[in-house]
Amino acid sequence: MAFLQLSAVLVHDYDDAIDFFTRALGFELVEDSPARTDDGRPKRWVVVRPPGGQTGILLARADGERQVAGVGDQHAGRVGFFLHVDDFDARYQHMRAAGVEFRGEPRTEPYGRVVVFRDVAGNLWDLIGPAAP
Repeated sequence: MAFLQLSAVLVHDYDDAIDFFTRALGFELVEDSPARTDDGRPKRWVVVRPPGGQTGILLARADGERQVAGVGDQHAGRVGFFLHVDDFDARYQHMRAAGVEFRGEPRTEPYGRVVVFRDVAGNLWDLIGPAAP
């Protein structure tokens, strides 16, 4: 058996990212442990994931000019993450109330309802739910 365990998202600040993913998106904080960089500087190992999900997101604080430049542009301006939810309307309203920035209004596509949003770092995501009846 194989599965994708983690995907990293570069962020400016651990605590801001934890707040966004847990409060605005409803993810669980799976781990927040002290760690060290390869050269011995302190960092944190921070993992969040959707409730019940197997794949988590490693919130990686940008370290150095190259990583800082990549924050919010990990997919060169394209949608790079896809959050599928069972109750699109409820999650959309929750996220709006939490101040999530949406790009446009929800629309219906052959695969379901979708709207693009930005995460705390500026990366683009699709919020996807079942097609409206």
